[in-house]
Amino acid sequence: MREIVHLQIGQCGNQIGSKFWEVISEEHGLNATGIYEGDSKLQLERVNVYFNEAHGGKYVPRALLVDLEPGTMDSVRGSRIGALFRPDNFIHGNSGAGNNWAKGHYTEGAELVEQVIDRVRNESESCDCLQGFQLVHSLGGGTGSGMGTLIINKIREEYPDRIMNTFSVMPSPKVSDTVVEPYNATLSVHQLLENTDETFCIDNEALYDICFRTLKLTTPTYGDLNHLVCMTMSGVTTSLRFPGQLNADLRKLAVNMVPFPRLHFFMPGFAPLTPRGSQQYRALTVPELTQQIFDARNMMTACDPRRGRYLTVAAIFRGRMSTKQVEEQMLAMQLKNSNYFVDWIPHNVKVAVCDIPPRGLKMSSTFIGNNTAIQEIFRRVGEQFSLMFKRKAFLHWYTGEGMDEMEFTEAESNLNDLVSEYQQYQDATADLDWEVEEEEVEGPALPATAMVQSKMEVKLETVTEMSKDAVDE
Repeated sequence: MREIVHLQIGQCGNQIGSKFWEVISEEHGLNATGIYEGDSKLQLERVNVYFNEAHGGKYVPRALLVDLEPGTMDSVRGSRIGALFRPDNFIHGNSGAGNNWAKGHYTEGAELVEQVIDRVRNESESCDCLQGFQLVHSLGGGTGSGMGTLIINKIREEYPDRIMNTFSVMPSPKVSDTVVEPYNATLSVHQLLENTDETFCIDNEALYDICFRTLKLTTPTYGDLNHLVCMTMSGVTTSLRFPGQLNADLRKLAVNMVPFPRLHFFMPGFAPLTPRGSQQYRALTVPELTQQIFDARNMMTACDPRRGRYLTVAAIFRGRMSTKQVEEQMLAMQLKNSNYFVDWIPHNVKVAVCDIPPRGLKMSSTFIGNNTAIQEIFRRVGEQFSLMFKRKAFLHWYTGEGMDEMEFTEAESNLNDLVSEYQQYQDATADLDWEVEEEEVEGPALPATAMVQSKMEVKLETVTEMSKDAVDE
């Protein structure tokens, strides 16, 4: 079994995380206390990827719940699935990080991190073959961003060869919870760039738009937004949790999706998304799903994929369907929109198919795109960052926790480098490089070099002969 250890950090991480466990346990036929009540043997075949089997047939999530204040933990404990989690795996401080990245990363978080890593070790040692870690957190607050990145660094030191996969909720322009969000997000991206293998960027604004425009919910709640994220998380991990026709694990996904180590920020999407009342008016077919997942309105990141180009794409289809049809539809989509895919990575769309659909649907598909348009998010955060940093606004909160201004400058330049890297690969074309090479080959350089080379050889021979004569004498 290829096990995954799941960590949820901060308020946002814990809310999305506990919703994720609700969706997952339903799919595996487990009730609110972890007892199996399902109807198919397939549900238990790979349940070990996320669950440990405990005494009396109870399945326990391999999850750690971390926060610097007890509030969110208490609400998870008191929720419908509170009894599912292992009580030792709730780890919380008492003071909170107060939206301050430095508190989460250097002071408050650092006091708690040893306890977390100890539990991580404990969970990892009980695994047969650990494939990696998945972490759910937001980048705008203090705990999710500051302590989240600290935990990632520590895990990276101890398990350098395991995949580190994060679901990071990005700050968005319309839904901003805190003023210092640009600082927290920039400092976090600086860490994520170096220490994660794949990061799914999720954006509250995009989720609001999906709920409002596509699902026609007039007043979307956080519960609705979290449900969307969970459907995507459940989709991304489907082929790890169920036997399917084509299989993909976290490592395969990373190898196929990340062309350059720094460009590992993905845009997730999900289909079918239809308003409650109009489900019976649409047919769920493979072409329909393919159409929907590439639709800009289905992206869970607030940037338009049409403004960039896809470096790579992965699609996970769920339900009983013909693999041939899936391949054909995906190829047709690629050929029809070839300008939106970079031409110097041929066959850059990877497809996985799994027989088991999510609860309440006949078929569904999850989309993961590595698109250069995601630079818009980083650019936006970077602009807001520099406006405040120029005036050194709010900086005393961070330097007071022992941070140095240099760290801010480094993080800013790293973010700007990332944006320009995305831009560089967006503009790169396959034809340009070939023309340059041909010119070099055809020009008069060759005969000249050949002549020089032969002259050199003649000289060398005479020199060696002379030295031989000198030795003889």
